[in-house]
Amino acid sequence: MSQPEVLQQSFELGFTYTRSVGPVVGRFLTELRNRNIVGIKASDGRVVVPPMEYDPDTAEELSEFVEVGQEGEIVSFAWVKEPREAHPMDRPFAWAMIRLDGADVPMIHCVAANAESDVATGARVKAVWADETIGFITDIRCFELA
Repeated sequence: MSQPEVLQQSFELGFTYTRSVGPVVGRFLTELRNRNIVGIKASDGRVVVPPMEYDPDTAEELSEFVEVGQEGEIVSFAWVKEPREAHPMDRPFAWAMIRLDGADVPMIHCVAANAESDVATGARVKAVWADETIGFITDIRCFELA
């Protein structure tokens, strides 16, 4: 008995839409383009960075922006010994949860360091801006030890 012919069709999955960032994320990205970092005040008074549109506890719409510092403290980190092509740096670095001065909720970003032993929980870091800022999270090129 012969096998039936299997029909094949090449297919490329693509996302052909664009997304509006809205007033909250849009403000955050605009501030990054201007080399400022803002968070948003949640209903319990915590400052969340990056800002979110709705309170994580009450689902209440949030709108009170707060400028935060460009320096902060590493809360937790993971060392990347062998970066891949998609990583933001081409040499070893750390992904870190960074609580910026004036924020209560840490954000995740990369930290440039010479060695894993240089990075520690509680270490102070500061933002390093891209040469040209365009309103992307990559406007903060990385953080470096302060």
